[in-house]
Amino acid sequence: MEPVMHQVWQRVFQRLHRTSILSGRNHSGCAEHAAVPASTHSRNIKPTLLVSRLYQPSNLRDVGQDNRLQGEMTCKSQRLMLQAGLIHPSNPGCYYYLPAAVRSMEKLVRVIDQEMQGIGGQKLDMPSLCSADLWKTSERWDLMGKELFRMKDRHGADYCLGPTHEEAVTTLVAHQSTLSYRQLPLLLYQITRKFRDEPKPKFGLLRGREFYMKDMYSFDVSEEAAYQTYESVCQAYTRVFARLGLRCVQVQADTGNIGGTLSHEFQLPADIGEDRLLVCGNCSFSANVETMSSDRTDCPQCKTGTLVESKGIEVGHTFYLGKKYSHVFKATFSNAQNKPSIAEMGCYGLGVTRILAAAIEVMSTEDAIRWPGLLAPYQVCVLPPKKGSKADEAAGLAEELVHTLGETLPHLRGEVVLDDRIQMTIGKRLKDASRLGYPYVVVVGQGALEDTAKFEVICQQTGETMFVSKDGLLDLLGRVETV
Repeated sequence: MEPVMHQVWQRVFQRLHRTSILSGRNHSGCAEHAAVPASTHSRNIKPTLLVSRLYQPSNLRDVGQDNRLQGEMTCKSQRLMLQAGLIHPSNPGCYYYLPAAVRSMEKLVRVIDQEMQGIGGQKLDMPSLCSADLWKTSERWDLMGKELFRMKDRHGADYCLGPTHEEAVTTLVAHQSTLSYRQLPLLLYQITRKFRDEPKPKFGLLRGREFYMKDMYSFDVSEEAAYQTYESVCQAYTRVFARLGLRCVQVQADTGNIGGTLSHEFQLPADIGEDRLLVCGNCSFSANVETMSSDRTDCPQCKTGTLVESKGIEVGHTFYLGKKYSHVFKATFSNAQNKPSIAEMGCYGLGVTRILAAAIEVMSTEDAIRWPGLLAPYQVCVLPPKKGSKADEAAGLAEELVHTLGETLPHLRGEVVLDDRIQMTIGKRLKDASRLGYPYVVVVGQGALEDTAKFEVICQQTGETMFVSKDGLLDLLGRVETV
């Protein structure tokens, strides 16, 4: 029996060996990385990221020709994100976020984390499934109306899918009976999926039923301290948008069904925006038209400026809540006299998926995505020559360049992709690279074979094309900021 089993295992290992060799030559499939020689692994270099292996199943199709989607194309960002394989429709107002979009969102989350934690924010995660009892206690169960996703469990108890978490976080803090004034301000935040039963979802990720949001909640010892925290968060929001290179306007806003006595929206000016804004050209005053008379033209702040109406996409919202929730749920702390005192609260939202889509909406052309530099799924795309072309010998130099960038510029590890679809012309791949919006495209052509190698570099953000040496390329890409 043993000799027979030995022969069987020999044949198995032979088949496995042949399969591994073939798979090393095959560029099809959906694996994340291509196989590389063993010598490369021995130098601890990550496998090359190949365009042919990335799960981005769109082929840059014209989604306008897809009858199933034709009636739903309502804005530029939605069309471009579908074309580029960033998202895929699931059901009304809900989308699959595909790998490239997830990479971009993760980068945005890192930027938000850095700024929120920079002002003392602590990250947590609260349940999406919220008890109706909490919402009835705050009297928002009925106030929210049909926008609240409601359900019953098998025992008949009422629940909702949280669009926001004021009730939940205040209850959490109320359960900590030992909270001291020395621990305040307390800033708790999360970045999670939220749910809103929109009557008519539209504009792709700009108005959906399921979306990602950063929601922060602050607890302070006094009204004065709460206003200081409020201002600190607003400044952090301003830094987030400045780092992304997005022009954002902070406007006076209505408190809506969240409540409180002070509120501001952070708006990206855009023609597709659903909010009407009044902005003074003479001073810093700006407001949502909901808070003012729509026919007013004189500025209430400087008295001399004229208010001009424009449209905006709301990407952030801040609220000073006072004791609206802390009083109801008895969220108290021990003050300096060791007496229980009710905390002053604020809440602050950032629409993560909405920022992503809004950035594409305001920065892109009609045909090509342009990303905020920090958020591009990949920073660099390297194009080797077409197979069989005069510059075919430079193909090996292209892969070598990818490895060199990863070794020499650690911040670009995992940020460089090789477009290995060498059956296509450089021109066609350049067009794809432009539509996908890689910030930098490096063409490895005939110039790379010269005594002093030259590489063609296209900066997609500026439209500038340059020819640089290898050292010049390393210097240029060394200044690329990543997160």
